[in-house]
This record gives sequence, structure tokens and C-alpha cells, in this order.
Amino acid sequence: MQDIINVTGIILKAIPVGEYDRHVCILTKERGKITAYVRGARRTNSKLLGSTGPFSFGRFKLFAGRDSYSLSDAEISNYFEQLRMDMEGALYGSYFLELMDYYTLENSDETMMLGLLYQSLRALSKPSLSNRLVRYVFELKAMVYNGDFPGVPLDRNYSEALKYAVDFIVNSPLEKLYTFTLADEVLMELKGIMDNYRKSYIDRRLKSLEILDEML
Repeated sequence: MQDIINVTGIILKAIPVGEYDRHVCILTKERGKITAYVRGARRTNSKLLGSTGPFSFGRFKLFAGRDSYSLSDAEISNYFEQLRMDMEGALYGSYFLELMDYYTLENSDETMMLGLLYQSLRALSKPSLSNRLVRYVFELKAMVYNGDFPGVPLDRNYSEALKYAVDFIVNSPLEKLYTFTLADEVLMELKGIMDNYRKSYIDRRLKSLEILDEML
């Protein structure tokens, strides 16, 4: 008999299988990143048609087989519809999902990464926040959680405002992370740091990032 598992998470990607089915990759609080098979999810009358797409956050009911999971039900509390309907927001959001897919692992405690992703997608929905700022904060905090961020580089004299912003991002809890803005010149300093660290520490081609940088 298959074990029933209930997890909280967000769908990072959905891959068509055959004519009607899907594989979904879910970043979960309980089991890290997992992949599950969803039978009939692409049928027009399927109750899982809308709830197994990228950005869907909620509770998922899984059956654990010997080698894989099967998803049988979902209760979605946030679809992030505002991002899906906004081209720029969707581009940034898709990049966030792909970066989380890169960083996270199966059977690992990814609670902080899941929280960061959720808060960052919410931040993208706020008109008062620059999407570029949200991106660089998200990248920096993800590197911190992964143990990759070595601090402000020593190869040039950065402004005190930049040093303060980096210290705030590194040490702030998630609920306080997106409670500030930066002047354009400070944002450009932060961009330069993150561009260099991303090239140094991420060894995979991220397709969504290439599209984001090309379109914007």
C-alpha cells in the first residue's frame, strides 16, 4: 500500500508527459525538492489543470511509490496570478523559480529557500519595489543560504550605503527583507557585485536569465 504524504510547497516547473499527463517539480518545506507524476493533469476537465502549473503555492497530497511520487490533490492558496498576467513580472518570477531549482536538493531542509522564494514572488507584485532590486536581493540571500556569499568584494571602494544594504540583506529575517529601497547609483553597485558572483558561483546556463536579460 502506498504511503500518503501531505506537503506544503511551490511548483518550480511542470513538464508535459504524453498526451495528458505532467511531471511537476515542487519545492517543499517537508522534503526539499521533489518530482511528482500527475496523471491526467492536462485534460480540460481535470481538477489539477490549473493547480499544477509553475508559481502555484499550497498544500499537495502525494502518494509515495517505491521510486517516485504521484500527486493526487492540491489546495492552492496563492497562484501569483498578478505575475502570470504581467510579462516583466513573469520573466523575473520564472528566473526565481529556475534559480531555486538550481540551488535546492531532494530530501534536504529547504525551509529557508522556500520562504525566500515565496517572499520574493510577493515582492515582485508590489509596485513600490523595483523588480531589479528584488532580483539582486533574492540572488544575494539565496547565495547566503547556500553558503556561497563571501561578502562585499575588496577590489574597489564601495559606498557606505552599499555596504549597509548588503549587511542588512545578509542579516535580516525574511519578513524584513523587502522593506527598503536603494538609490540608482547604489543599485548599480549591487548589480555589479551580483553579476560577478553569479558568474563565479553558478556553473549552469540559466535559460530564464538569458531571456530576462535579453528582453529587459
